[in-house]
Amino acid sequence: MKAFWDERYTNNEMVYGYKPNRFLEDQLEELPKGKILLPAEGEGRNAIFAAKLGWQVHAFDFSDVAQQKALAFAKLNQVEVNYEVVDLAQFNAPEKSFDVIALIYVHLKPDLRNSFHQKIARWLKPGGKLILEAFNLKQLNNLSGGPKDEDMLYSRSMLKSDFSQTFKIDYCGDVTLWLEEGPFHEGKADVVRLIATKI
Repeated sequence: MKAFWDERYTNNEMVYGYKPNRFLEDQLEELPKGKILLPAEGEGRNAIFAAKLGWQVHAFDFSDVAQQKALAFAKLNQVEVNYEVVDLAQFNAPEKSFDVIALIYVHLKPDLRNSFHQKIARWLKPGGKLILEAFNLKQLNNLSGGPKDEDMLYSRSMLKSDFSQTFKIDYCGDVTLWLEEGPFHEGKADVVRLIATKI
């Protein structure tokens, strides 16, 4: 998978465009600034946006090419982000160290998803926010991106099961929208969105 993503990021200018994810953009603009974690951040579009708003940004991805492009994008925008190259399964952080964690199209196999979502609960401060947007099962009928493996697509019931014990679910819903996030996220899409507060 690392080779796949390195090649995709190498052979395309900005795979998911320059603008931040719209849902994340709307949420961050309403929250008090603090420390944010962006796992599987790719080329940095969300990280750079958050940094320009005044957030202290920590991001990671397992693609060296993605990191290089993200840091170049940050320099172009005259902001700083802390961006690591690390496998998602190996990443760790101190407990209660982030005010916000944003999972934007972070699609994982069930075993890894369960363990990673449990870690997220530990890394967020009490009162911290989880913001998530991912493709749901209806996305299999669309051509706008995402995994073609049902096990890697998310549902409201799945997310509520993963997070309801350690979070207050503020919002969880399915949305059909039109994506304009670069050549690999373009067109009609079916997504699930979650906003949750760490208890």
